[in-house]
Amino acid sequence: MLIEIAVVIATSVVGLPATEAAAMPSAAFHSVVTSDAPPSFAGPVLEPAAGVFGVSSSGAASFGAQTLSTLARIPAGNISQYFASRPAAVEQILAEQPPAQEVALWWGDLDAGRQTALETASPRLVGNLEGVPYAIRDTSNRTMLSHTISELTSLMNSDAGRAVQQTAHQQLNMLSSISQSLINEGIEPERTLVTLDVSGQGRAAIVLGDLNDADYVSFLVPGMFFTIEGQMSYWVDAANELYYQQQMWLDHFESGSVFVRNQSVATVAWIGYDTPNLTNVGAIDKADQGKDTLAGAILGLQAERGTDQPYISVVAHSYGSTAAMMALSEYDFDIDALALVGSPGSPAESVADLNVRDGNVFVGEAAWDPIPNSSYFGPDPGAESFGAKSLGVSGGFDMIMKEPLTGSVGHNEYFTPGSEAMRNFALLCIGRSDLIIPEGAPLVQRAFATSQHSQG
Repeated sequence: MLIEIAVVIATSVVGLPATEAAAMPSAAFHSVVTSDAPPSFAGPVLEPAAGVFGVSSSGAASFGAQTLSTLARIPAGNISQYFASRPAAVEQILAEQPPAQEVALWWGDLDAGRQTALETASPRLVGNLEGVPYAIRDTSNRTMLSHTISELTSLMNSDAGRAVQQTAHQQLNMLSSISQSLINEGIEPERTLVTLDVSGQGRAAIVLGDLNDADYVSFLVPGMFFTIEGQMSYWVDAANELYYQQQMWLDHFESGSVFVRNQSVATVAWIGYDTPNLTNVGAIDKADQGKDTLAGAILGLQAERGTDQPYISVVAHSYGSTAAMMALSEYDFDIDALALVGSPGSPAESVADLNVRDGNVFVGEAAWDPIPNSSYFGPDPGAESFGAKSLGVSGGFDMIMKEPLTGSVGHNEYFTPGSEAMRNFALLCIGRSDLIIPEGAPLVQRAFATSQHSQG
């Protein structure tokens, strides 16, 4: 059933923004940037020490923990050669990342020489290792991005075969989309690249604002047909709109208060998993991958912030809502707010199964969105029995800001600037869910509730 609905969505969005299903998905491809086999490692190979890393229940540290412990003890001058002799090591470390808190301690204990050597030898590792400071990850990922674009450009200008050049062209388009999305032309907020995978359809996370000190942090999680090449720019625009909506509301509340704090926000345009297409949207495998990487990103943020924790929200769309609910039911961490729109459900039975403080879960369902109520992957989060609150998306008039709000009609319209959905996302993400009027409430009630606030 979900596949049939996906086909309808994929063929009915002409003229809409490039959110999910803006075009039929392209075939998967592998990186064409290759290198000669590295020489054997001639430096010392040390037995791993426990260091800051814990051990598994079996008494053995993971490959990632063992390798990071070794890297902390070999001479800085041998780190590049160490990676050259082990071409699969980086992927294995990233696949078996130690807890972010332990990585943060490990990185902090490294001397400056080893840190620099690691950044030079493997920007991919440093740029994607949860627990490494965000500014360093941004620099490493931009280095990796620039280097790969240069390699692909050289390949495009070479006498390589047509098939190789076509693949290189597609990869170059994907990476160029990331590069263009990082440009802010000197206009705030700052943009940082905290996740980058240049292989396959690619993965990336671009942050607007400063994750190190923002009072409110929001993760935007996308769903099916969402690729870096096709939608990275749109997703960053959506994160930018959410950023300014949140900041606008904070400024409004602070202007009427004697306790002005100048609170700040950061939004994360997160495409951290391989979103499904028509060939695999009926399976939960991609959501399983997404749940792990999303949980890792949130745990990484919490590790970086230590005792100064921000208010963390997740706004998840469609298949991404399945991944988000799986992360929040299977991992041991809490967030402060969750918005689910266009959701096909998840194994979670109710709000009580989700690690969201105070049951602060809201569900939005556009009138002509065919995905909600499908319960394809589990209970419908919009059902009364699930226990979530209703998030209005049909439009109206905001009496506080004196602005009309457009309605979301289909599956791909929740993130439209000026919509009621975006207004409600912004309020939810700064802890003002009290101003969200449920879907279906009469327009008079909506106007009365908002005017009551403005008078107060």
